[in-house]
Amino acid sequence: MQAVIAPAYGGPEMLELRDVARPVPREGEVLIRVHAAGLNAADWHVLRADPFIVRMSMGLRRPKIKGLGADVAGVVEAVGPDVTDYAVGDEVLGELRSCGFGACAEYVAAPVEYLTRKPAEITFAQAAALPMAGVTALQALRDQARVQPGDTVLIQGASGGVGTFAIQIAKALGAHVTAVGSTGKMDQMSGLGADEVIDYTTTEIFTPDRTWDVILGVNGFHPLSTYRTALRPGGRYLMIGGTRLQMFQGVVLGPVMTRRQKSLGPVMATVSAEKLAAVATMAQKGELRAVIDRTYSLAESAEALRYLEEGHSHGKAIVSVVEPAS
Repeated sequence: MQAVIAPAYGGPEMLELRDVARPVPREGEVLIRVHAAGLNAADWHVLRADPFIVRMSMGLRRPKIKGLGADVAGVVEAVGPDVTDYAVGDEVLGELRSCGFGACAEYVAAPVEYLTRKPAEITFAQAAALPMAGVTALQALRDQARVQPGDTVLIQGASGGVGTFAIQIAKALGAHVTAVGSTGKMDQMSGLGADEVIDYTTTEIFTPDRTWDVILGVNGFHPLSTYRTALRPGGRYLMIGGTRLQMFQGVVLGPVMTRRQKSLGPVMATVSAEKLAAVATMAQKGELRAVIDRTYSLAESAEALRYLEEGHSHGKAIVSVVEPAS
């Protein structure tokens, strides 16, 4: 089979498309015939070992991962020992960050705890866009911010992978949503349900007369003090990604700055079958729609990662492994 391999740390130019042995599912795993894979910022962070601490878990000298791609959608080809919840032919989606990545391949073996069934109502490409970004947005808004009907939610960075899902999840939770993005993305954010859109290139986001119950900073670039001032009493600021300085502030300074009923901190998203099933169910009901910016072939995986790393995507970058039926 063919798979995209990362033999060393570095940029997208390090990726190689190789012929490798098809994996055999072990206990608790299934073998997936991959139809589509979704790329995320986590892919290039791991490939570049950025931040350096990535090497502590992924390998000091070279990456100990299967390959590229955490988000996967496909069909179960074989089941390993003790697997009873899935059978050959089942359509699934999953998130492989915790088991070595490797979705950019013709086949991948994955533990069932990181999978859920793909709704028949969505395509494999749409399913591959859901896992990491959808679960991250769900955990941030439902579990950590505990968004309630009537809450006001500001989403900074609302036009990328996590942001597009965050708009829709916040609306499904009953919030009034203000979405922030650049000039060319206003219609997209409004179309996803945002009650108000702000073009950060022409309009000041934070003014003395505006506060919110929840602020979700996706790659946010303002100081934590700015976000804290913009929170209402009891408000929550949640950080997803950002520069090294932003991540340091969120992890180290966030707890220190959490006072006067205002909390600030990062989102450390973890995958589970329950969270995957929740976003899949929302997609099945039409509450969650994947915004796919560009689709690439397996041989174009490095180009896909390069585009994503530039930071100007209008949604998700998808690698199509099996061409959809016409």
